[in-house]
Amino acid sequence: MLADRYGRIATDLRVSLTDRCNLRCTYCMPEEGLAWLPKPEVLTDEEVVRLVGVAVERLGVREVRFTGGEPLLRRGLVDIVAACAGLKPRPELSVTTNAVGLTRVAQALADAGLDRVNGSLDTLSADRFEKLTHRRRLDDVLAGLAAADAAGLVPVKVNAVLMRDVNDDEAPDLLTWALDHGYELRFIEQMPLDAQHAWRRDEMITAGDILAALQRHFDLTPDSPEERGSAPAEKWLVNGGPARVGIIASVTRPFCGTCDRTRLTADGQVRTCLFARDESDLRGAMRGGASDEELAERWKVAMYGKAAGHGIDDPSFLQPSRPMSSIGG
Repeated sequence: MLADRYGRIATDLRVSLTDRCNLRCTYCMPEEGLAWLPKPEVLTDEEVVRLVGVAVERLGVREVRFTGGEPLLRRGLVDIVAACAGLKPRPELSVTTNAVGLTRVAQALADAGLDRVNGSLDTLSADRFEKLTHRRRLDDVLAGLAAADAAGLVPVKVNAVLMRDVNDDEAPDLLTWALDHGYELRFIEQMPLDAQHAWRRDEMITAGDILAALQRHFDLTPDSPEERGSAPAEKWLVNGGPARVGIIASVTRPFCGTCDRTRLTADGQVRTCLFARDESDLRGAMRGGASDEELAERWKVAMYGKAAGHGIDDPSFLQPSRPMSSIGG
């Protein structure tokens, strides 16, 4: 098991397949993009599958989510999903994507064994979408989410980040749209993971702000808290249910005490937390001839050193040097 010194067990693996992205969301990276990882430093498809296999078959991981950057930019994604679906025991497989390219690959991913999709959408306005992402691709995102739904990659979950004086007036509209389409909407507090290091806590839209905005339009009832477990989202029944809306309050209501996640970057580094400043290198060990057992031991040692919490409220907190696109959500 991937146990830490606080008794938490990591059973959920987030695997970044690339640090590249075809959008330029303002809370993630600058308009001109970033310096991407050189190809030799990125794990090959076979190396990704091998490390996922170590996590699943030797370390008790039960859920695997492929992230980025934008994971749909990874040419071998379908083959990676198919190979991971063949592991024993079979893990639950999902992808977090901006959904721009889903129309062309949703059915292939479903056929390969993908279970579901997490998409991202921060606005229903084409003009705002272009301002936020520096790309005019809103129609592609909407079509991509619909394609995932049609392919059976359900429940389709949609993540939204609200920013003050940018799109913070859209919470009710986004929820209405999600309910109309049968999607599960989750609002996420903006986190200090932008490449520009421009995040300011006093400027963020908090979970309290989001909940208040929604309650002016909907009857929200807290979902069963005992069923939340290690899930990051607090959930509410909308107008009596069964539809739900979630809020991930990573900053103001951290859930570090029940965290069950471990992360693998596109260049083969283990990260114990989104906000960790230390990493453990599995790529170098693997390419140096380490056995699966040795890789598993390295992973266990890394996880044992996981911090109790992300420490955002600590005066000594420092934003990680890697942005979200390089870490993988």
